Amino acid sequence: MELTHDFVVPAPLEQAWATFMDLERVGGCFPGAQVTEVSDDGFSGTVKVKLGPIALQYAGAGRFLERDDAAHRAVIEAKGKDKRGNGTAGATVTIQLAPAEGGTRVDVTTDLAITGKPAQFGRGVMQDVSDKLLQQFVGCIESQFDTEPAPEAESVAEAGDSEASATADLAREVADDEGMALSPAEIAEGTGEGAGDAHAAAAVASQVPTLKSAGASPAPTTRAQVKAAAKPADDDALDLGATVLPVLLKAYAPQVAVALAALALGILIGRRRR
Repeated sequence: MELTHDFVVPAPLEQAWATFMDLERVGGCFPGAQVTEVSDDGFSGTVKVKLGPIALQYAGAGRFLERDDAAHRAVIEAKGKDKRGNGTAGATVTIQLAPAEGGTRVDVTTDLAITGKPAQFGRGVMQDVSDKLLQQFVGCIESQFDTEPAPEAESVAEAGDSEASATADLAREVADDEGMALSPAEIAEGTGEGAGDAHAAAAVASQVPTLKSAGASPAPTTRAQVKAAAKPADDDALDLGATVLPVLLKAYAPQVAVALAALALGILIGRRRR
């Protein structure tokens, strides 16, 4: 069956292409997937899937059938099978990147072939499930390009550094002009030649607006850090429970309604006979 998807990532074309060609980095964004090895010829990895108490683990490998850096187009073939022999999966994925407003448009066409229990679902169900999984994948990919601190945070940090530097320079200039060379004890006691000027310099310096100490200020929070914090810690397996069940209910709602109606009718007839 053939599945199609398209989305836009917030990055220039060349940067987006380089990211998508980093298979280890991209593979880690797919829910439940882990790329274990990358070579010049291809890659290998695993995908963990759980549906309630049932857990499956697929192991497989993939390779580039085509890769055109100039046209920003690639074709990847991947094959895998469940470690317990419950089925196989194979896919030929075609990726095409192109400039778009706000970043880079990504078109993905997947020719999917599966055996085992997942094969009982039709194309409509598989398309809906893959759409939901793609939303998670795209969110992770976007975070790869979204790690720069906000401009306001940068300007505030720079302003703090400039004002702190100005305060230190002012104090040094006053001390140099008066030729002060006081010990810490003399300054603390207010004694020694030029002690009054030292106190005056300190008073002037205290009037210069300063921000909180850089050591006490929290580092600017990036949007990528926010997204990472929102991601569950236990995210090594793809949980299809919340993804598949709503799709199945939507796809088979008429059949479920008929079955429930027949069940209710049977119960009523049984009660009347009694």
